[in-house]
Amino acid sequence: MTELEALRARVDRLEARVEIGNLVSRYAIACDEHDMEHLAALFTRDAVFDSTSGVMHAKGRAAVLEMFARILAIRGPGYHWTHDHIIRFDRGSDSAASGLLLSHAETTPNGTHSLAAMKYDDEYRVEDGQWRFARRSISFLYYVPVAEYDGALAKANRVSVGSILMPADYPENLPAWQQFAAKHGTKTKPKGKRS
Repeated sequence: MTELEALRARVDRLEARVEIGNLVSRYAIACDEHDMEHLAALFTRDAVFDSTSGVMHAKGRAAVLEMFARILAIRGPGYHWTHDHIIRFDRGSDSAASGLLLSHAETTPNGTHSLAAMKYDDEYRVEDGQWRFARRSISFLYYVPVAEYDGALAKANRVSVGSILMPADYPENLPAWQQFAAKHGTKTKPKGKRS
C-alpha cells in the first residue's frame, strides 16, 4: 500500500466514523419526532432490534418498524440525548463496524413523564451505500417515572414497563461489577429482587 493509499484509507475511516455518529443522532431524532420513514432508512433489511430484558425483540426492518409503531403509539413528546460513542471497525472490512453508545432519554409513555439511562450495543453495516443499523440492543440502567427517580438507583427494580417494575439490565449483572463486589464488598445493596 502506498503512502497515498494509506492516507486515503485513514480518511475513509474518519468519514465512516462521522457517518456512524450521524446515524445514531438521526435515530434519536426519528424516535423523538415519530418519523417512521426516517427510522426505516436507518436499519438494514435484515436488522435486529432487541433488549437485554427480552421485552423488545424484532427481526427484519418491517418487524422493527412494527415494534416502534407500537412503542411510539403510547408515547407522547420525548427527547433522546446521545453521549459517549465508541466505534470499532471490523478488521478486513470497510463496510462493517460495531459500537457502544451511552444515552439518556425523557419520554412520556402513557402520559407519564419518565427518565431513562441506557446503553446501545450496535452493529453497523453499509447497505445501499449508507451506514445503517444491522443490530441494535438496548439495556437500561434505569427507566422510571420522574416521581420515582429520587432513590431509583438504590433499588434493583428500576426499569418501569407499564405498571411492572423490573430489575435493571446493568450494572449489577456485569462480571466486573460482581468481581468487585466479591473482592471488596459493597457498602450499599440495591433494594428489590434481582434475577
